[in-house]
Amino acid sequence: MQNKPYYSLAETGRFLGISRIAVYHKVKKGELEAVRIGRSWAVPAAALEYFLGRSLRETDKRELDTAVKRVVSEYGDVLEKLGRE
Repeated sequence: MQNKPYYSLAETGRFLGISRIAVYHKVKKGELEAVRIGRSWAVPAAALEYFLGRSLRETDKRELDTAVKRVVSEYGDVLEKLGRE
């Protein structure tokens, strides 16, 4: 990927290995974040990174942190025993 702030739907399709129309459908379904610029759509680089699983949003990081803390508090003794085996 190039270091650009936004990617066209065609560029995004090339990164994802799908057609421009398939990217458009993902945008319309809300599966992929995009912004409207005039009559065209552009996908922010951060949204593409997130979609590809290369980065996490801050809210996702907090949610994961909360889940890990809950699991450790509830199953800490079991995890400790598993770690010894």
